[in-house]
Amino acid sequence: MAKIGNIELGAFPLLLAPMEDVSDPPFRALCKEQGADVVYTEFISSEGLIRDAAKSVMKLDIYERERPVGIQIFGAVMESMLRSVEIVEASGPDFIDINFGYPVKKVVSKGAGAGILRDIDLMVSLTEAMVKHTKLPITVKTRLGWDHDSIKILEVAERLQDVGCQAIAIHGRTRAQMYKGEANWAPIAEVKNNARMHIPVFGNGDVDSPERAVEMRDQYGLDGAMIGRASIGNPWFFKQVKHYFETGTHAAPPTLSERVAAARRHLEMSIDWKGEQLGVFETRRHYTNYFKGIPDFKPYRTRLVTSDASVDVFATLDEIEQEFGSMVFTH
Repeated sequence: MAKIGNIELGAFPLLLAPMEDVSDPPFRALCKEQGADVVYTEFISSEGLIRDAAKSVMKLDIYERERPVGIQIFGAVMESMLRSVEIVEASGPDFIDINFGYPVKKVVSKGAGAGILRDIDLMVSLTEAMVKHTKLPITVKTRLGWDHDSIKILEVAERLQDVGCQAIAIHGRTRAQMYKGEANWAPIAEVKNNARMHIPVFGNGDVDSPERAVEMRDQYGLDGAMIGRASIGNPWFFKQVKHYFETGTHAAPPTLSERVAAARRHLEMSIDWKGEQLGVFETRRHYTNYFKGIPDFKPYRTRLVTSDASVDVFATLDEIEQEFGSMVFTH
């Protein structure tokens, strides 16, 4: 039974990874309905929070139906991180997650995200200070190391646990790899199998099929799977994995009507939360996956991702349902 603090997550929880411009409240709601056990907000800049930057503050929005939910923050300046903990705490999440793994240059160049993997002492001292600064559980998401020659994840995990980190999610790539190549889960398993470790160790990276989730659980012995890209436009992935866990067979894929209904609800919730313009714009990245596998779909996809008015997107979704409603998906 995996636990973050006193929060029981089940035998092998499936966690929706924090993804910038993806894991917002509408998408988290859809994933939660489809079996995600734990969800994380998009990562939030500590500097943005303490400046009261509108985009950062908006990411603090969480809803009861999402729980347990973690708010994820990143930064490398002690004072800013501690002030942001106070702001985050006021939003009432179940735990606070620190991002020590985001590989993109604009974050890394400031020593934050995966940039901190070059300064393990700072990583540990930041975590320790944040643990002492809040009653909420503090968790960490990180990568194997800065590059292949500096993988110290065994030491890092032990030190983070020793200063009070309550769970660690590890992406099976280095910062140098970005998202290229295959994720290597073996070092994550070494962390889990270390006799000194007693906090949950979650695996992340390339969990893109139910079989891979089973492999992470049974062969690598990890405490849960954090799922990112496989869920984009595919909130059913969590339910499909759980069905496979229970039966050893693949669940029937969602019908065309279910896909349209999800896309429609996703857009409606996005507009309610962000307003018309942003709601329409930020839902676009999901449509390709919602309607994956439909032949001759390009004209519809083009309209979905170029229409600026929601009324046009809804009209296109209606057309898709009329045109392809009888289609049977086989995988």
